Amino acid sequence: MKQIFVMFALLLGVCAANAQTADTVKYAAGNDLYRGITRKLPYRQMVTPYGVEVTFAKTVHIIFPAAVRYVDLGSNHIIAGKADGAENVIRVKAATEGFPGETNFSVICEDGSFFSFNAKYAREPEMLNIEMKDFLENEDTSDFSHTRMNIYFRELGNESPLLVKLIMQSIYKNNDRKVRHLGSKRFGIQFLIKGIYTYNGMLYLHTQTKNSSNVPFDTDFIKFKIVDKKVPKRTAIQETVLDAVRSYNEVVEIAGKSTVRTVYALPKFTIPDDKLLLVELYEKNGGRHQTIRVENADIVNAEVINELKIK
Repeated sequence: MKQIFVMFALLLGVCAANAQTADTVKYAAGNDLYRGITRKLPYRQMVTPYGVEVTFAKTVHIIFPAAVRYVDLGSNHIIAGKADGAENVIRVKAATEGFPGETNFSVICEDGSFFSFNAKYAREPEMLNIEMKDFLENEDTSDFSHTRMNIYFRELGNESPLLVKLIMQSIYKNNDRKVRHLGSKRFGIQFLIKGIYTYNGMLYLHTQTKNSSNVPFDTDFIKFKIVDKKVPKRTAIQETVLDAVRSYNEVVEIAGKSTVRTVYALPKFTIPDDKLLLVELYEKNGGRHQTIRVENADIVNAEVINELKIK
């Protein structure tokens, strides 16, 4: 009799365990198969994707407001990549003719903007050439928390690419001349630094190049480097090259009788008293190079940007 009771208790235990397992699976299935405690993402957190039709025999081109840095594809049903010679254009087409359902792809641009797309196959896509709008043109950017421009890049440190872009745009639009003693003029080319600004670990240099000649000035490159003020004879020149992490309105060709302004963003730095910053503008296949010498006092007296005045 005792053995019967023991067997009955074991049977009840097995049934209870099976019931508990069933409840767990049921709970998990009711919670979209997530394990543990989860919270459903609110709808406002979603970056709404754009719908794009692709096909096998034609290519869809998408033009972005900034250079494309990253492209990720949801499946091998589609292929995509930068258009040759264009940094802000990607081409997308179907790799599988008539693929079923949808797939997706995502794009991150140099200015930190993130774009999401859902792609489906269409025999004749409604749009073959698409231009993505720069939403900064008509949006209120006083509150950055609701925008999709919150992707950070290593070279900008803790600074938002959106804010860097807005600061450069603001400096360019205001066109103030805060500095009047930094410039170079040779061979009909005048190269000026109109202002030096600082905000949150970044320096911004506002430059102007005026071509008074009739011959276009083709820019080869601009270099920022810290060098010794005085170099004794038979001593190697010590220099540190600084790379601009962003630029606004950088123009390669400056036509004759024209003026171009550019804003460069650099990581914050200071210069020892025995060194200076050289800003060198080189002409491609020419000799009208320009050089500006910037002292440490010019850097430490950079104007602090008030974020509230950025428009």
